[in-house]
Amino acid sequence: MGAPKQKWTAEEEEALIAGINKHGTGKWKNIQKDPEYGHILAARSNIDLKDKWRNMSVATGEGSRPKGVKAAAATPKVPKMTPSAIFQSPSSSQTAEDAKDKVLDPTKNALDVKPPPRYDLMILEALSNIKDPNGADIGAINDFIEQRHEVPSNFRRLLSSKLRRLAAQDKLEKVHNCYKIKKDAPLGITMEQTPKPNDSRTKQSQDSSFPSSTFKESTMFTAQKIAEAENKSFVASEAVKEAERVEKMAEHSACMKLFFEDILEQCKRGEPVIMAF
Repeated sequence: MGAPKQKWTAEEEEALIAGINKHGTGKWKNIQKDPEYGHILAARSNIDLKDKWRNMSVATGEGSRPKGVKAAAATPKVPKMTPSAIFQSPSSSQTAEDAKDKVLDPTKNALDVKPPPRYDLMILEALSNIKDPNGADIGAINDFIEQRHEVPSNFRRLLSSKLRRLAAQDKLEKVHNCYKIKKDAPLGITMEQTPKPNDSRTKQSQDSSFPSSTFKESTMFTAQKIAEAENKSFVASEAVKEAERVEKMAEHSACMKLFFEDILEQCKRGEPVIMAF
């Protein structure tokens, strides 16, 4: 009788779930050889992985999967057909047809598959943005990540395990109950995705020049539009004045026409016309 197996840790369960998300169910050797998760599962055989996965699936209920596993990672099963299926009612036929459509649409499932979350990067992002020289406790880190990323309900427990592992790898420094990034931390692959503080400040200074330039251009554009509007308003006002002047001239001309028509009528009747100047 061999030595009893050690109890699975939360970190090993997380690595198993992430490996299944990446490689699929049944790819135990690929998961063990994966450079990202293999070292965490080094003490487990492929039989251990298979048994643990089966136990996790059974523990969460029939037909369901443990939290953190994408639905597209498992291949949907085709319902078995029996001779009585020929005489199925319309509702049963519709249900079977819906199941068939789901099976025949692997493209949609493949597109829904998302890469497993990188909690290391989330933790480093949180610590980089929390400007506290003494570091940040697990509560502050958890709140920061939950506000920006979708995480499982048991994320706080996973976060505690991740923080301890990063501290053991000398990537983080633990001061009392707080964590902070070590200045000489060997971040490994995270260095490619997490910008250095100097690079961040340089990029921020470069980006800060764009808003000022944009604001200046926006101000000039607004001033130009205001000047154009004022010019149009002035032209419209002058046009109204000119229209009023022409209208008065027309009224005056109409009055003069009536006056001379009266004089002409008096002359035709032989009446004297007296004009005073």
